[in-house]
Amino acid sequence: MVQPTHGVTLASIYEARARIQGQAARTPLVRSLALSERFDAEIYLKLENQQPSGAFKLRGATNMIAALMERQGAESLQRGVTTASTGNHGRAVAFAAARLGVPAIVCLSELVPANKVRAIEALGAEVRRVGRSQDEAFGEVARLVDEQGMTLIPPFDHPLIASGQGTIGVEMLEDQPSLDRVIVGLSGGGLLGGIGAAVKAIRPALQVTGVSLSRGAAMWESLQAGQPVDVEEVESLGDSLGGGIGLDNACTYALVREVMDDHVQVSEPAIARAMIELLEHEKMLVEGAAAVGLAALDEHGLDIRGQKVALIISGNGVDLATFDRARSLAGR
Repeated sequence: MVQPTHGVTLASIYEARARIQGQAARTPLVRSLALSERFDAEIYLKLENQQPSGAFKLRGATNMIAALMERQGAESLQRGVTTASTGNHGRAVAFAAARLGVPAIVCLSELVPANKVRAIEALGAEVRRVGRSQDEAFGEVARLVDEQGMTLIPPFDHPLIASGQGTIGVEMLEDQPSLDRVIVGLSGGGLLGGIGAAVKAIRPALQVTGVSLSRGAAMWESLQAGQPVDVEEVESLGDSLGGGIGLDNACTYALVREVMDDHVQVSEPAIARAMIELLEHEKMLVEGAAAVGLAALDEHGLDIRGQKVALIISGNGVDLATFDRARSLAGR
């Protein structure tokens, strides 16, 4: 049997599941009556906004830190861990590091909303604001690794990170084995890649749909180009889906190409409308990236009639100012 080049397998996902048990939550998969009626389908919401850190990123961060401690010993991380993030991964690293007794420095660009900065600092991590993009923030991460001996916990491009996120796919199929499609926000590819690897191994016919921003979507542009490319980062309601994938991408680019069946982009007004609808009908205040699955159904009219479809509600990192902007953009 040919082994995948990206290093993410069903076995690695089950190993991740064992590591994160008791650290990350097994989140509910709930049926939405309102959305099911609207789209003439069975619509399920995977509630990663209920993770203790507020987003799915806790799975991958916990898995990687725990795996490094398991393989190399706790003393290998005594100088601490570091990462660059659009917010949720930084919060996850801070949360996981605090629980496992490891120091953490999180580097953020100036585009990351202030509420996410405060949330990371509240968990005990040091925050450094660097530049206007995630790539610039990674420059400081590289310095911390080279000069201070800290250990990088990448936001997406590593088999341990993607395998941690893949535990979502295992949980969904345990709760609803006959799912037909999962719709996943796509940026760096750790979430979609991990979920896709899990569900394709268990239920190969299940369709994996990726949703990217309409502007500044690095994975979209890279897939179009046939190789990783740089894309200018822009402000968005779906800020968690911003950032590059790395020109030296070693895992998630290949993984996404392997497991994703179709791919759409969504506009800012569509994200805004979806955020409002999730609050009004599901009583969920979520960030823009968590609403892109619903935005894709709304904007693109995907034919899901009669299907069982899961949307990944990926995180709750939104402040009221951002939500007010969404409400204004949606004309509500």
